[in-house]
Amino acid sequence: MAGGLRARLTCVDPRKVPAEFAGREWDASLLDELPEGVDPCGENGEFHSFCYAGPMFATEIPVAAGERVMRDGFSYAELV
Repeated sequence: MAGGLRARLTCVDPRKVPAEFAGREWDASLLDELPEGVDPCGENGEFHSFCYAGPMFATEIPVAAGERVMRDGFSYAELV
């Protein structure tokens, strides 16, 4: 994050992370609110993210969280 990496959670496993986290910005506030034992990068399948800005990008991709839906036992956030 300190280097400019920006991402949003696109899908969360509600058995591990609250469903309302889908669509949230991956930032210090979110990391502070993750339940005990959840990998902060989602490496154990707790969540998936979409990176839209960082030093590896020529320009930031404009993105905002849209509708959140439950499907197949997971919480998904549309990105617009």
